[in-house]
Amino acid sequence: MEKDRINIAIACELAPAKTLIPIIKKLKILEESRELNWKKLKIIGLTHGKGVKELIKDYCEELYSIGEGRGSGQIKRSNAKLAYLIVKDILKAINALRGKNIDLLISCGNAGDVRKSIIASKLLKIPVLHIEQDIYNPIESIAYANIITTPSQYYKDFLIKNYHIDNQDKIKVIQGYPMASYVNDFIASGNLKTKEEITEKYGFDEFILLFLGGDIRSEDLDSLILAIKRLSFPALIIPYRFKKELVEKLVNNDDIAEGCKIKVLGEVDDIFSLMKAAKLLIYGAGMGMTIEAGVLEVPSIKIAGFHEKHSSNDLAKELLFPIVKIKDLEEFLAINKYEIAKPQGEILLKNSSIATQEVVDVINNLDFNKLPKKDGFKVLKAIWKERSKYR
Repeated sequence: MEKDRINIAIACELAPAKTLIPIIKKLKILEESRELNWKKLKIIGLTHGKGVKELIKDYCEELYSIGEGRGSGQIKRSNAKLAYLIVKDILKAINALRGKNIDLLISCGNAGDVRKSIIASKLLKIPVLHIEQDIYNPIESIAYANIITTPSQYYKDFLIKNYHIDNQDKIKVIQGYPMASYVNDFIASGNLKTKEEITEKYGFDEFILLFLGGDIRSEDLDSLILAIKRLSFPALIIPYRFKKELVEKLVNNDDIAEGCKIKVLGEVDDIFSLMKAAKLLIYGAGMGMTIEAGVLEVPSIKIAGFHEKHSSNDLAKELLFPIVKIKDLEEFLAINKYEIAKPQGEILLKNSSIATQEVVDVINNLDFNKLPKKDGFKVLKAIWKERSKYR
């Protein structure tokens, strides 16, 4: 018996949500034009972390929280405490999914939301489509996905070779990053503030924007802030993964702070506008910000994080973003006199459109009676072993 409706759950943190939104919008368009292979489409959102609910609420019929990210710069928790919190969030995910007649879970990224939601789906026997963007460091639970998408054939080959996935048909190459379409739609909708508005709000005409994301370790923070202070150039700092008070203390803890034009921001709701207005973006983050900076065509430096390999590094190189170690940052900027070339974001947008359509086609043509089987412990163990290099 064929289904006349499909219920999809999406599990996401902030950056993966921006990947899923163009896909959901496209599915809704197909539903309205009766090109969807089901009469009705229902989306249930499983939110994880700050800001996600606000981002996806207009695209979901129901919303449930399945926990918060641990972040950086916080008190380190014991393994027992972490295990307790993870199990607690898995139970939240199970409760959110149970009894909703979910036909498919879509997950994206490599954070805790993926682990918790996929494990919950396995226990509830719900099929899983996982959109993988960092093939070097995926969450081990993607072993239990029925379908995995990758941005390129190279990444598909890497996934098969390194993680021993026997059924190659379950891996779909989508040729890009749907998230770029989200950023482009945001720009096209006229939501960006003007340079004048940013200057009036933050007080700087020209400034460096420093984004402290997940690629910055707590122990690296002091030397990074010191390097920014020594530049003697106006700077705005977004302490995304760190407490604002901690970063402010580092900014003001020595004589160099005198005369420094540095502001540490709190909650920021106009980050794209800040990026676009900045003379230079310096960021310690992964795929999400790399895509955003590429589409916005912001001159950018990616801080070489603690990952030896990272898909965002691959993309940064394609966009001609310099990848610089913290210890080399001052010298690099002195040599280049703050002049970093703008990336050419057109290829990102072209490929994003293709990638979005590829994922939509996979979903729209699913045969729930003939889904690829989930892998098991062999794949999970291989991914776990690879991930251990990133801890």
